[in-house]
Amino acid sequence: MQTATHPRRLIVGITGASGSIYGVRLLEMLQGSDIETHLVMSRWGARTLVHETSYTPEQVNALASVVHPLTDQGAPISSGSFVTMGMVIAPCSVRTLAAIAHGLGDNLVHRAADVVLKERRTLVLAVREAPLSEIHLENMLKLARMGVVIAPPMPAFYGRPATIDDIVNYSCVRLLDQLGVHVDASRWGGFG
Repeated sequence: MQTATHPRRLIVGITGASGSIYGVRLLEMLQGSDIETHLVMSRWGARTLVHETSYTPEQVNALASVVHPLTDQGAPISSGSFVTMGMVIAPCSVRTLAAIAHGLGDNLVHRAADVVLKERRTLVLAVREAPLSEIHLENMLKLARMGVVIAPPMPAFYGRPATIDDIVNYSCVRLLDQLGVHVDASRWGGFG
């Protein structure tokens, strides 16, 4: 019996929390790979991107294989029959966190995440907020119990990062690791 092979597809969500460079860098790291990236950016994600980086939304869109409008609930990524490896939301706002935790699919980021959950695929949330309230922590715990990977982009200093890019790259490599995607990047080799 022959099994169908599907392209390796990954949904990348960029929402309005600080840290839009994480979503951008993920797309940059995946360019030229065998992974088809499906980008959906929230309205606040686009606005934050312009404030925090030198990228325009159009430049970021050009990094993705496919771009889906936030309001397109009929996009392929809103259906479980569209096979993906999963989804990473980087950065993930606490509004997005709450919407996913409570099944509110009012935009395509939320709906795509809901589909990933119901299909038991990997969902990785790079939650960006500090300090965290009890509500944020309860939403994270609720999703973690469902198998969602809660992966705030935390810098690691044992590798002695010299630049902000070093810190961003480290976090993005770790996010991709959670999806079983391993990119060429410098990694810490341990003490010794």
